[in-house]
Amino acid sequence: MTEIRRFDFDTRIHHGVIHNGTVYLTGQVAAPGQSAAGQMREVLAKIDALLAKAGTDKTRILHVQMWLDDVRDFDEVNVVWDQWMPKEYAPARSSGQGRMAKPGMLVELIVTAAV
Repeated sequence: MTEIRRFDFDTRIHHGVIHNGTVYLTGQVAAPGQSAAGQMREVLAKIDALLAKAGTDKTRILHVQMWLDDVRDFDEVNVVWDQWMPKEYAPARSSGQGRMAKPGMLVELIVTAAV
């Protein structure tokens, strides 16, 4: 049986789980009160930190699910994404619109990466 390693426990979840050479990150959100671009920058910084704890980085991301509170923010968050993600390492990515868990949250990213 392969080992499962969990890290960064918070209330009822771990923010990362590593199994069989893959790290699964829980949905990362930012503090409400910022623009969609500001929240995207905060979320990407959290993802960088979690991937580092897992022993990997953004160049090893396999898939991202991006959820927006309002799809009209799509272009704004993509400007930040394009500055952060080198094109040659761009992962598969899915985007959708959905109601966020708390008012004022505008973007959530769920990441799967190779370790």
